[in-house]
Amino acid sequence: MQEVKPPRESLVKYENPIEVSNANDASRGLQGKKKAQLSPLESKPNTEDILNAILPPIEWDHEGKHYIQYVSHVAATREDVGNLQKLLDERLLARQARETGICPIREELLSQCFDEIIRQVTIDCPERGLLLMRVRDELKMTIAAYQTLYNSSVTFGMRKQLQAEMGKSELEEKIVQLEQRKQKLEEKRIDLLNKKDSLDKKIKERNQIEEQKRKQEIEFLKYQGQHLEAFLKSVQPELK
Repeated sequence: MQEVKPPRESLVKYENPIEVSNANDASRGLQGKKKAQLSPLESKPNTEDILNAILPPIEWDHEGKHYIQYVSHVAATREDVGNLQKLLDERLLARQARETGICPIREELLSQCFDEIIRQVTIDCPERGLLLMRVRDELKMTIAAYQTLYNSSVTFGMRKQLQAEMGKSELEEKIVQLEQRKQKLEEKRIDLLNKKDSLDKKIKERNQIEEQKRKQEIEFLKYQGQHLEAFLKSVQPELK
């Protein structure tokens, strides 16, 4: 059988541990101390059975021996309540529990304190103890639901963050590609502008040359026209 460490000291009052020879004796001891199911309130169940159902006995193995420890059935006094509050404060301080926010240590100690209060109330009034047990179980289910919701939200947030990180790297890579493409297009634009300026310059120079040629041709034609006109005037008297 696997060795199980003794239970940690609790704020709940328990009787002295009982050593049993084997698991069968432990099972018979449990059957003698508690019932599998609580009896209805109308049947006035035994206080001991209710206590063992609300706060089940603790079992552990140590040095080859099996132990069972049942919750105490001794009624609490006014002094016990004061001692419980004092012990709670001492445990909170000793285990360095946080005063605010989420703190598993504070939650554990307050849960033990609540169980001890339920034990004390159950001894005086079993019906009130059963109601407190329902309140305790409902609180535990609510806390468990919030923990599940919190864990789910954390997982969802981490998944979204990872997706965002993956998307971020893709976007950064795309930005680099676009920057490179922009640089190439800018170089191409500058090259085309240079070619355009060169062509404009060549066209301008060619237009100037052609304009100069046209002027020279026009002047040459005018000069030939003047000489031809003068020649015709000189020839006309001779013809007469």
